[in-house]
Amino acid sequence: MNAVDTVRKLLGLTRRISREKAMAVFTRRYASFKELLQANADLAGILASLDAAQRGERSLEIGQVRKEARRAIFQCERMAGCLNDISSQRHAELGAVVDAISERIVRELEQYARGDVTSLTLPLSEVDASMAYSVGGKNANLGELRNMLDMPVPRGFAITIKAGSLFLLRSNSLFKNIYSHLRSVDAEKPSTISAAAREVERLILNAPVPEEVSDPILAAWDEVFGAESDIVAALRSSAIAEDGVQSFAGQYRSILGVTRQDLLMGFKKVVASLFSPRALAYRAVHGYALDATGMGLCCLEMVRAKAAGVAFSRHPVDLRSNSVLINGLWGLGEMVVDGTGTPDQWLVSRATRRISRETVAHKEARLLLVRKEGKVESEVVDVPEALRDVPCLSHAQVEQLAALALTLERHYQYPQDLEWAVDEEDRIILLQTRPMCLDCGAEIAAPALGHMRPLLRGADVAAKGVGCGPVVLARPEEDLTHFPEGAVMLLAHSSPNAMPAMPRAAAVIAETGSLTGHMASICREFGVPTLMNLPGALSLLTPGQVVTVDALSGRVFKGEVPELLTLSLSRKLPRADTPALVLLRRIAPHILPLHLVDPQSELFTPGNCTSLHDVMRYAHELSYTEMFLLSDSVSENSAGVASRLQCAVPLDLYVIDLGGGLKKPEAALVRPEDVTSVPFRQLLDGMLHPAVRANGPRPVNMRGFLSVMGQSMIGGNQQNGARFGERSYAIVSDRYLNFSSRVGYHYAILDTWCGDTLSKNYIRFEFAGGAAGEVRRARRVRCIGLILTELGFTVVVNGDRIRARYQKYPKLELLSRLDQLGRLLIMTRQMDMLMVDDEAVQAYAAKFLNGEYH
Repeated sequence: MNAVDTVRKLLGLTRRISREKAMAVFTRRYASFKELLQANADLAGILASLDAAQRGERSLEIGQVRKEARRAIFQCERMAGCLNDISSQRHAELGAVVDAISERIVRELEQYARGDVTSLTLPLSEVDASMAYSVGGKNANLGELRNMLDMPVPRGFAITIKAGSLFLLRSNSLFKNIYSHLRSVDAEKPSTISAAAREVERLILNAPVPEEVSDPILAAWDEVFGAESDIVAALRSSAIAEDGVQSFAGQYRSILGVTRQDLLMGFKKVVASLFSPRALAYRAVHGYALDATGMGLCCLEMVRAKAAGVAFSRHPVDLRSNSVLINGLWGLGEMVVDGTGTPDQWLVSRATRRISRETVAHKEARLLLVRKEGKVESEVVDVPEALRDVPCLSHAQVEQLAALALTLERHYQYPQDLEWAVDEEDRIILLQTRPMCLDCGAEIAAPALGHMRPLLRGADVAAKGVGCGPVVLARPEEDLTHFPEGAVMLLAHSSPNAMPAMPRAAAVIAETGSLTGHMASICREFGVPTLMNLPGALSLLTPGQVVTVDALSGRVFKGEVPELLTLSLSRKLPRADTPALVLLRRIAPHILPLHLVDPQSELFTPGNCTSLHDVMRYAHELSYTEMFLLSDSVSENSAGVASRLQCAVPLDLYVIDLGGGLKKPEAALVRPEDVTSVPFRQLLDGMLHPAVRANGPRPVNMRGFLSVMGQSMIGGNQQNGARFGERSYAIVSDRYLNFSSRVGYHYAILDTWCGDTLSKNYIRFEFAGGAAGEVRRARRVRCIGLILTELGFTVVVNGDRIRARYQKYPKLELLSRLDQLGRLLIMTRQMDMLMVDDEAVQAYAAKFLNGEYH
């Protein structure tokens, strides 16, 4: 440190750092937090899948069990790494815990053998679905369509997995050089993935194809297409596991317009896409080895397509829909698949096979094959004016496509996602099919019970089954160890803290909750029929009332319903002798059970994590705590990244945009209309609500005012902390807000994520301090606690400090609470003046909830 720096430090002065360096502090933490939330959501899906397989509600092959276990390990490592990034390595021991659990899982995983064929190429006439490990998923499915179902597919041939492996493994140390680059990949650092991918692609494209590989490929072209000189093909990837349940959709390269002359270069380009940045990242996330060599290719004659698109045998988003969904555009189908074009859309009833809805898009562009200088390329061209608002399929073609999709679903016993084209002769040709990645295990059909009217219907089923008993309202924050045997547990919101009562509950009903959350996992583990997301359940169900919970179709009936209760013993049990289930049962104890359910317990530590689910719960909970403290990293050094908010809010408020939170993130001065952060916009709306500010300052109780002034003059709350300063901060993104108001001797901190994924959503709020005496400060937080409890928050009050949380609720519910919190933040600034006695606590809370702010 030089003399100037020493003097600056002694005088309390610090060198102002650049905006880029200051923003890096926030964006790095925020990026890790976003990634942790996504990893948590991904891991929840994996655990639900394994849990359903263990209970016999879906079927997994032994390879899928191994893959899901590897994915679970990867996501846990990802969560532990992100938590340490957020917290400056304050939870380093969690990584060692994950490693120890992972080692136990890996020891249990078994190897399985793959079949193979000796040929390097095969005509599609010799391929079927049983050959996926030899020719890849796309070839296997196309061969099945052609040879077993007699469906229309293009002419073509398969380049086998063996051909791709021979090229990589026998080309002058090619794979050795590839592997040396892959070793430098760190899944947590995208830059290392991109750098390795570039080098690997260069190596592959520069390597000659050995004659033992090139000769059979060229011979296969000649055998299938003969001497036809104008043949143009599509060369598509057909990797191991591609177009299976884990689809790998869009991860590998497809090349359109391939001729015999550029077939071998096209072969190398597709093989190189096995190591593209997107594919490497995808394999890392889903637990596949980075150094995979299992790349086959599918060479298909290109259809001269008038129109093309995709079809789903079940609706891919609305899982309750009984429709086939078809999307299509004029020209080639790539614009539908990659989302660059807005397609025509049809819904076709699975029951009647008739069109139930048609949406015709305005289509200005289409993708066509164009010959240029001896080469064939795809090019975006204008759609003729007369066709722009005309559907690209006739009604007869739509219904024919729907029938094909349903036939494929029956054949594969799994919902299908297929690509199609219509050629110049108006014939429908199928280009590929793959599973839709939906769980479609055997369902138990609940009786319609048309003669009975349910008390509640439309719930989400979190754990299947039927239960009956008296309703008991449960509060997870209270002691539930004496929950009555055989009762139906009624909750305002799902919470893993209810676990002590699970073994005795006949069923669970939660007004709101996440189907992939921790409580849902526990309910499935204990086999307790569970319904979630039933608004109004608390007001419609009476404690002591006997109800039957139909956790098969999401209904609640009054009294006992014998027709349903007979189904409570009819659940399909998993077979005991399948190799996949034997393996799953051996690894499940290290993955699925949740033991850490109470964050307030002394046992809530990394050392007590014995399963991946425990690690998930710990990392998720602690990430909230760490992000809550984000505003503590704001200092004068980072002031250059903040924009001052100019509005009627009585705060010196500065905004730091992490991405998508402000229209002009680098502006020195912003206004409320410049805010694009959804949660911050809602909080501001509450702060600026006309009713809050309509009548000017609140009438001051003189006795309270003099008391507060006296406490301020003699030091007020200084025994618990000095003045916090006058500047407040909002650290924002499009869906995130960390709001910190530290004014005088009190502070409020609000931290929230508000998006479309219910399991990620939360609000955490803390308020403490003030210039008044201890009694008045305590009354104020009790008043705030009453208000927040009525708004559905879980509240803990300790002295003059209140902590509250509201999590795993829909976006609209969070927005409503953020608006109320905005109003509350304005009204609490001098609320301690009104807290002259205990009656004032109840009275003011009631007034606030009634919208009486003055």
